[in-house]
Amino acid sequence: MNKRARVLLLNAALGPLDYRVDREHAVEPGSIVLAPLGPRQLAGVVWEPDAMPSDAEVGDNRLRPLLGVYDLPPLKASLRRLIEWTADYYLAPPAAVLRMALASASALDGVRTVTEYRATGHVPPRLTPQRAQALERIDNRQGLVRELATIADVSDGVIRGLVKAGAIAPVEVRVDDPYPLPDPDHLQPDLSPEQQAAADRLTQAVDARVFAPILLDGVTGSGKTEVYFEAVAAALRSGRQTLVLLPEIALTEPFLKRFANRFGSAPVAWHSDLRQSQRRRAWRAIASGEAKVTVGARSALFLPYRDLGLIIVDEAHEASFKQEDGVMYHARDVAVMRGGFEQIPVVLASATPAIETRQQVAQGRYGEVKLPARFGGATMPDIAVIDLTHDRPDRGRWLAPPLVDAVKETLERGEQALLFLNRRGYAPLTLCRHCGHRFQCPNCTAWMVEHRLTARLACHHCGHVMPPPRACPECKEEDALVACGPGVERIADEAALLFPEARTAIVTSDTLWSPAKAAEFVNRMEAGEIDIVIGTQLVTKGYHFPNLTLVGVIDADLGLSGGDLRAAERSFQQIAQVAGRAGRGAKPGRVLVQTYEPAAPVIRALVSGDADSFYAAETDARRSAGAPPFGRFAAIVVSSENLDEAAETARIIGRAAPTVDGMQVYGPAPAPLAMLRGRHRQRLLVHARRALDVQDVIRTWLGKLDLPRGARVAVDVDPYSFL
Repeated sequence: MNKRARVLLLNAALGPLDYRVDREHAVEPGSIVLAPLGPRQLAGVVWEPDAMPSDAEVGDNRLRPLLGVYDLPPLKASLRRLIEWTADYYLAPPAAVLRMALASASALDGVRTVTEYRATGHVPPRLTPQRAQALERIDNRQGLVRELATIADVSDGVIRGLVKAGAIAPVEVRVDDPYPLPDPDHLQPDLSPEQQAAADRLTQAVDARVFAPILLDGVTGSGKTEVYFEAVAAALRSGRQTLVLLPEIALTEPFLKRFANRFGSAPVAWHSDLRQSQRRRAWRAIASGEAKVTVGARSALFLPYRDLGLIIVDEAHEASFKQEDGVMYHARDVAVMRGGFEQIPVVLASATPAIETRQQVAQGRYGEVKLPARFGGATMPDIAVIDLTHDRPDRGRWLAPPLVDAVKETLERGEQALLFLNRRGYAPLTLCRHCGHRFQCPNCTAWMVEHRLTARLACHHCGHVMPPPRACPECKEEDALVACGPGVERIADEAALLFPEARTAIVTSDTLWSPAKAAEFVNRMEAGEIDIVIGTQLVTKGYHFPNLTLVGVIDADLGLSGGDLRAAERSFQQIAQVAGRAGRGAKPGRVLVQTYEPAAPVIRALVSGDADSFYAAETDARRSAGAPPFGRFAAIVVSSENLDEAAETARIIGRAAPTVDGMQVYGPAPAPLAMLRGRHRQRLLVHARRALDVQDVIRTWLGKLDLPRGARVAVDVDPYSFL
């Protein structure tokens, strides 16, 4: 007898649809199936009818049959509940969330080999600039034609031309080879009594097999990683899987090295830099339960683990755990929810926990494990302020004399220094000294940032690039362009002038764009081949260099500007994290913070080491303002290629705003970033009391409106970016 199945397809524009299940197919909730949709065939997942109501009921005689059932484990009920919760909480289409769980299309089929391509070392006689760029960027990397084209930033045709010329050759790759299993007893660590007590607390939570969110709060260098590795070992001994979330792809490679030292083999990696064959292999190993430990970026949270026993969110305070497009979720919060659905412990590791996490601890909802001291007798670095109103840098320079002297002393001792400025490129603004013309992105309301290393002007919001012109496009004056303000490249130039014998390295997302590049940087630092690191926030976390003893913060005031709710907290976290890179070994560390506002609460807290008072004041300010975690925000962002359409759509939404007790709607108004990627943007901000179901209010409010077709409306629940 034929049956019906409710199927959620990988099409975000549609809700679930009903299909007929013929006798040759056996399905259950969670089964991954292939279904027809018009002339197309789409993958989808069978869902419980009561958990996912259909938009329209269709009689049995009108149902189309399923085309097939994939030979894969069904998605577990706990993962299906997580998908439903994420879609509901973040007002996202369920299919868009499901796509993150079925994140490898090639993993669904049974192919066991794939043809990839890699460079042969041969240089063709006809070497065009694009071919040369492709060979330089591909280097020793391997992948499909499309993947190599993306890496090289060239067309598929350029890669195919290099294949014909013999510069790139095909390679047959086995895609389902098993991963080596980590050994929980490979190398027993030498933990301090405090670390052992913390590790015991975490392993007990793993063994209990119940939901337990735990904050692992330890100062930088206290050995948080070694402590939670013991919880990973406990999960391994019980045969269960572990997920470790990292905030940055560049942290993956150093972490893999530490993991392999402890467990004898690397974990399974999941991030955007993986080739298609690697994604397929990892996905299938995770779904089968073969992959015992997965280390990945935030998207790894939605993968179909067969028997998950532990989730760890490392650097849990990091803002990069918030997804800013597509499904706009916060991986830290979704990780806790997944732990609840799976009934497993979730460890949030951080040296500077977010106020939201601290409040959960204060209310008794999260447990807390503290590591207040550095491991092995290492001490926290001394932090001192350089008041730029008194110790001004020389004209045209950005390093104040006390910092220059400190770098000289550090280099003379054969030690390493880090200069921190959270601004990529050479200068954030380029203008004409003759007429004052400022170079702005044609697609965004943002200045073009000069990158001298690559000889380009770039927009950091949409990716638009252009070569710096010789003449001003406004007044046509030649050689009149001037760089305003410093970026890391400009600081590197200054360091080269001041310390000509020093070997420098610039560390940003432009230079460490892959785990392999991060590993190369780590190896050079450990080998003593770098004297001065000039870096952005990418270098503030995850790195352990015993010979790095001096950190100079170039502009501590940079993060305090603008109307960001979390500006002070984020500045404190960032500077505290970068300060934590100093003195992590036997040699004592020193941190010098350049600022025009030495009396600012953030700076006073950093120098005094009184983080508790700073956080208490910030928490009180949030409480009095009804801001998170004591109230709720949701942003409604309207965008259109037409300015009038965007403004009118926002006005329609604003006029229809419901009157709800405990909720205010601000706007509409142009977003601070009023144009992004060629689309004009308007913004409304919803501010509500904590107990209000603001998602239901917004869902009902927007669902009644008939909006212009060219406008897009995105809702960001619990926003982190206010641009």
